[in-house]
Amino acid sequence: MQVILMERIDNLGALGDIVDVKAGFARNFLVPQKKAKTATKANIAEFETMRAELEKAAATRTKAAEDRLVALKGMELEIEVRAGQEGKLFGSVSNHEIAEAITAKGVEIERREVRMPEGPIRHIGEFEVLIHLHSEVETLVKVNVIPDADSDMEVVERGQPIGTFVEDD
Repeated sequence: MQVILMERIDNLGALGDIVDVKAGFARNFLVPQKKAKTATKANIAEFETMRAELEKAAATRTKAAEDRLVALKGMELEIEVRAGQEGKLFGSVSNHEIAEAITAKGVEIERREVRMPEGPIRHIGEFEVLIHLHSEVETLVKVNVIPDADSDMEVVERGQPIGTFVEDD
């Protein structure tokens, strides 16, 4: 089924592109979400009259994402979690906790914008997490997962390997 895209969609196309998609994808997602219209002559003509307005709205969304990007540049998060002896977490740190930590620092972000292709974090350490603000705007945020005061771990100084203990002579 051919559709004309009303906005840029990752891995599919840009605003105004006419693309072939499966009929179910078009009927169940693209058309109801107003992300596309079926590519009929009437809809193509209607799109051409609305093109400038749609491009302006797309530019506004991109600008808003770039403004949030400036606030996220160089941001480092520190998340305290309960951990066991070997640095393994009791639970995990998911995109939900990272989004909350970023929002607490003053930048509004949704959890779907936090991309973690390898799944949630399950160990103590420093990680880089991709923040996908817009199809053209992405950045990396450094997340430092540290044990909380109730954890079983005994780390003497920051920077020492996890699980090393100092014996008193």
